[in-house]
Amino acid sequence: MSLGSSYIGRLAPGPRPARPLPHLRAAAPLGRLLLGAALGHLLALALTYAVFVRTHPGQWLDGLLLPRAERGGGYEQQTVLVGPARTVLATFGNPALLAALLGAVLLVGALCRRLLAGVMGVGMVVCAVVVAGAVKSLLARPDLQIVSSSTHNSFPSGHVAAATALLLAFMLVLPAWARRWLAVPGAAGVAVIASATMIAGWHRFSDALGGVLLGVTLFCLAAAAVAGRRGDTDQGAGPRRAPGGAVGRRLVEGAVVLAVLLWALLVVMPGLAASVQPGLLVAIVAVTGATMVAVGSVVFLVRSADFVAPPGRWQRAQRHVTAGGRDGAAPRRG
Repeated sequence: MSLGSSYIGRLAPGPRPARPLPHLRAAAPLGRLLLGAALGHLLALALTYAVFVRTHPGQWLDGLLLPRAERGGGYEQQTVLVGPARTVLATFGNPALLAALLGAVLLVGALCRRLLAGVMGVGMVVCAVVVAGAVKSLLARPDLQIVSSSTHNSFPSGHVAAATALLLAFMLVLPAWARRWLAVPGAAGVAVIASATMIAGWHRFSDALGGVLLGVTLFCLAAAAVAGRRGDTDQGAGPRRAPGGAVGRRLVEGAVVLAVLLWALLVVMPGLAASVQPGLLVAIVAVTGATMVAVGSVVFLVRSADFVAPPGRWQRAQRHVTAGGRDGAAPRRG
């Protein structure tokens, strides 16, 4: 009996510690992920400057995409799109329109209980303009003896940085379900402004790309600050959805949107496409694709984040009193 008991005791498995669910185990602080994304985009911004501004092949490629005009030496492209490009830039650069859009960010933030996020979004747009102007003033563009280049530094584009930051400011104040509906048309609008700066000869391709990267970097920093205050974690969309499948689906959606834009440019408007030089067309397609990827990546990163401000002390006290009243209420006597 004792032998059998000892034998059974050795075979009987002991209690095993509970294992966390996969989606909970993979959860990580969203602020930390956003800081990593900000660092990655900042490195991409620095690499863009180092390659396109500081090296001979980079300046040559910028000049190949957007060659200087034969008369006047400017970068304004010889196309019928110059007039519309100037109109787009003049409209977006209107101070009254910018003030109205920033006011809309604050209004949406107040209505959606995301006033702190709205303030961060407005500061993000202002910071994009200030940083872009400071970088253009501080960083030099060396003379590498390239015929199609000049020593005037226009990296990065302040218009593109402000447009990117403005779009992503709305991403901070909008609910999670509404962000994806604004991401595609908003990214297309940023691409239009970036293309207009190149067509009008205000900026090179690298300047427009740098503006997009600067705006995305500032958004990641602002979103990390708000998410860190709330203590959000990146838990994805829950255990029912695989992150890899979601990423693949977003990539397919972005590719489809980019293909539709190219189809509209080359098929629906063949006259306009024929008037654009090949280098400018490649630059427009490249900056559009980069904008879609950059904006789509950060929107996907914050897909499950809710930037609603945490309750204040008074609200927490009221909830505590209400919960205590329910828990400590005396039972009724029958």
